[in-house]
Amino acid sequence: MKSVPYRAQFIAYVLAMMADNIEHVISYWVVFQKFHSPTLGGFAVLSHWLPFLLFSVAVGGLADRTDPRRIIQCGMLLFIVASAGWGVFFITDTLQMWHAMGLLVIHGCAGVLWQTPNQLLLYDLVAPSDLPSAVRLNAMARYLGILVGPAVGGVIMLALVPSHGIILNTLFYLPMLLWLFWAPAKDMAVATHRFAVRGFADVMQTIRAIGLKPVLASMTVLAGLTSFMIGNAYHAQMPGFAGDLGHGDPGVSYSVLLAADAAGALLAGIALESWGRLKGTPRTAIGLAILWSASLLAFASVRVYPFAIALLFCAGFFELSFNTMAQALMQLNAPAEIRGRVVGLYNMAGLGMRAFSGITVGVVGAGIGIHWSLGLSAAVLLALLLALQHRARKV
Repeated sequence: MKSVPYRAQFIAYVLAMMADNIEHVISYWVVFQKFHSPTLGGFAVLSHWLPFLLFSVAVGGLADRTDPRRIIQCGMLLFIVASAGWGVFFITDTLQMWHAMGLLVIHGCAGVLWQTPNQLLLYDLVAPSDLPSAVRLNAMARYLGILVGPAVGGVIMLALVPSHGIILNTLFYLPMLLWLFWAPAKDMAVATHRFAVRGFADVMQTIRAIGLKPVLASMTVLAGLTSFMIGNAYHAQMPGFAGDLGHGDPGVSYSVLLAADAAGALLAGIALESWGRLKGTPRTAIGLAILWSASLLAFASVRVYPFAIALLFCAGFFELSFNTMAQALMQLNAPAEIRGRVVGLYNMAGLGMRAFSGITVGVVGAGIGIHWSLGLSAAVLLALLLALQHRARKV
């Protein structure tokens, strides 16, 4: 990718995503140690993704009409508030469960103001022919942040203690916040002719619009199914998986498991970008999602730590592969006049539906155990994806 603005965006995005995951690593660890509550882990997933379910289409519509750079900057400011808030409660040792719940909600709202406008910003940074590559690289940046975040978060917890470390984490959001003042802007004269933001009516209108386009419809269903059943809910439960696997220090085991998932995704991004021969089609994306669900089903079943690492590596590889392929298909096939709403609807399905995975994996896990809840969710998802793949063959 030769675009200089895109390179700057890529670096800032990696740092912001790393900060996002450093905050997750430190806050999830401290909260787990303090409350030992799988239900709170489920709430962490719910609060993180519910704003995407409620507001993604509205934010996408807003980004169609206004400058997406300013929306992203609002998200960065909320991320900084959340990290600083954790730090204050950790330093004063006054954290209560309702404090944690409030900060998790702020963090979730920051995310919805960031992701959809950031995807639309790519159109201002790269040529249309480079868009699939830009989508893959941004997804790779996401997983690079997930890969680096646990490692950096672990070092920070050891070197600075969690309270000081999570305050330091606020600095990693600044490059994105500041770069956006100089980032290229879209033609707002075009944006002013687009539809007004109308809340739920926008959701229904967008659903009707993509219903006439099989590619958009199948990829939105794919995103919704994978997010509803599993999403990334197992990340919030990873301290519990690390403890159950019983391999050395639980904190180190926790970070290694998260890093294995991210490392597989990073390898997928490099392989897809350098090889470039895997054709992006709905059937291929669904097939990769099937392999992802099978990997997580196996992970939930094993009790041998090295096998668990290998399976999470495979899960990360397949997750990035199918997600980036689906996202590129959505962005390339979305009608230009409602692109923000279409991307917002995809994020509502692909990110917002993850709120319910906090119930299927987290809350259910409190009753039957996290291994059983993840395994059952993966098995049901596998069956649904096989049915979706069969239907895609007929299109």
